Amino acid sequence: MMNSYQNFGEFLQKKREEKQITLRKMAELLGFSAPFLSDVEKDRRNPPDMKKLSMLAEILQLSEEDKSLMLDLAGKKRNSVAPDLPEYIMERDYVSAALRTARDLDAGEEEWLQFVEELKKRKG
Repeated sequence: MMNSYQNFGEFLQKKREEKQITLRKMAELLGFSAPFLSDVEKDRRNPPDMKKLSMLAEILQLSEEDKSLMLDLAGKKRNSVAPDLPEYIMERDYVSAALRTARDLDAGEEEWLQFVEELKKRKG
């Protein structure tokens, strides 16, 4: 998935402007102050928590792809895994095992894309 955004803040600002929502209105909808949200958009503060990120996705009517991208960017900004993943990983030992195996075998993008395609085929 190609990402043309520098960071989470830029993503948020562009998506907000596409929907023609003012900074003040967006801040109000999320329960933030306008200066706080401005700092997030200028990449001076970390993205909000998962609950607020979910609200953002709804307000901005993000596609599944854009929502995933937003979460990835939020994770990168926090220097951590995307915030929708830790719970999933921690509740399933086999996911941690799979990630370690992939790491130890130095699985590349191609292997992971094949794996994802395989899973999608099985789901129909």
